[in-house]
Amino acid sequence: MNGFLKSLLDVFKEPSVIIGLIALLGLTLQRKSLSDTVKGTVKAFVGFLVLAAGAGVVSGALTPFGDMFQHAFGVQGVVPNNEAIVGEVLTQFGSQAALIFFFGMVVNVVLARFTRLKFIYLSGHVAIYLAAMIAVILMSNGFAGWEAVLWGSLAQGLITTLSPALVHPWVRAVTGRDEVAIGHTGGFGIWFAGLVGRICGGRTTTAADGAHGPKAGPRSKSTEDLKIPQGLGFLRDTTVVIAVSMGVVYLVVTLVAGAGYVESTLSNGQWYLIWALMQAGKFAAGVFVILAGVRAVLAEILPAFKGISEKLVPSAKPALDVPILFTFAPNAVLIGFLASFVGGLLGMGVLVAVGGTVVIPGVVAHFMTGAAAGVVGNATGGRRGAVLGALANGLLITFLPLLVLPYLGSTGLKNSTFSDADFGVAGLLLGGTAHWGKFALIGLIVLGLAAVFIGSGAVGRRTATAAAIAKEAEETEADESDAAKPGADADKTGAAATKKP
Repeated sequence: MNGFLKSLLDVFKEPSVIIGLIALLGLTLQRKSLSDTVKGTVKAFVGFLVLAAGAGVVSGALTPFGDMFQHAFGVQGVVPNNEAIVGEVLTQFGSQAALIFFFGMVVNVVLARFTRLKFIYLSGHVAIYLAAMIAVILMSNGFAGWEAVLWGSLAQGLITTLSPALVHPWVRAVTGRDEVAIGHTGGFGIWFAGLVGRICGGRTTTAADGAHGPKAGPRSKSTEDLKIPQGLGFLRDTTVVIAVSMGVVYLVVTLVAGAGYVESTLSNGQWYLIWALMQAGKFAAGVFVILAGVRAVLAEILPAFKGISEKLVPSAKPALDVPILFTFAPNAVLIGFLASFVGGLLGMGVLVAVGGTVVIPGVVAHFMTGAAAGVVGNATGGRRGAVLGALANGLLITFLPLLVLPYLGSTGLKNSTFSDADFGVAGLLLGGTAHWGKFALIGLIVLGLAAVFIGSGAVGRRTATAAAIAKEAEETEADESDAAKPGADADKTGAAATKKP
């Protein structure tokens, strides 16, 4: 049984495999030719691997930066890092996490099929992290294995359905389209960034402006409209901007950390200044590869997903990883990352000042969710929205992980924890209610499912009523317009007379 679960987990925890299977299913349902099916499936699979490779390069460049930052400024504490904490959880609750992950996907598809929340969560790597957190919370609060799987799967399906729905209005504002959604455990932070941008910055003048996104206050300038002097024209290139900016950041922290630490611990003896510049260059290269992978995935997965939408889950939208947003506002990606990281530093400073457990900024989390928060904040509030929205995300992913620690049992005593905002919100809700007893948590999940179905039904009826009223108004207006035409009555009289024997 454990061997089967491990094999199942190995398949479905790979988002590239899920993307390839989705493409295969969609193209098959559309009855595409064998050639088109094979080509579309392989290109979708490889495209996501390109995206993942870029993310790996970025992560590889940021990980030593985090270590160097801690050494440079003498800070010790809890580091939000999904990969580190999940590795610990899976050694204790791997079977429960695997089953919650798998059946949670089934619940997500069922909810998408029978409600108006038509989002299929395809980011398998963060979904398994979410399942691991749910497993450790339930198992650490007295649930038996089968109970944890049952209620955990329902909770997982609810979260992976509601998170894309929450952030989707802002995604429409960014993309100007309604075909793709965001499925990531940073969803709540990204939504909050969009809300902050809307309140503080107004609406931007972007290509997507007025498409389907929420309307807000006065128009403000976009990060992509930054005016650059002619002599600095090279900064119009996104790759150059990222490389130069990160080069400055790396050099500053490297100088503070000192040559001795860097060369003995991080660079394997390489001159520390050259090492810093190489890490900045690798970071920029990783972002470049991510953007190329995003274009490849979107080119294949959206047409293929049409088959699933038409046959299995009408009007379904694929909820994909956050880099899908990066191509729409590359300048906001860098601004969002830096602003989110500053938010993490500010939050850390507050925790140091009050003498509590210190949460050290997780650089990878701040890049992925902060960059997306910057793009969304820019779409809803321009440059100010990009900065303040991403800053708000950075504060969220600093304080929320701290609040979840008490509900993680012995796992919460480690020096790492879950990083993104959805972990914080879901962990607080599940852990807080589990603290009151099993029935409190079960009641929360049942109420959540009931709210989704009842709310979806109410919205459906309201939408149908509005459509019927609009159609009736159009028909009435058309009849009145016909009656007002000169000679309309005479034509009707003549037609009636012609029909008489």
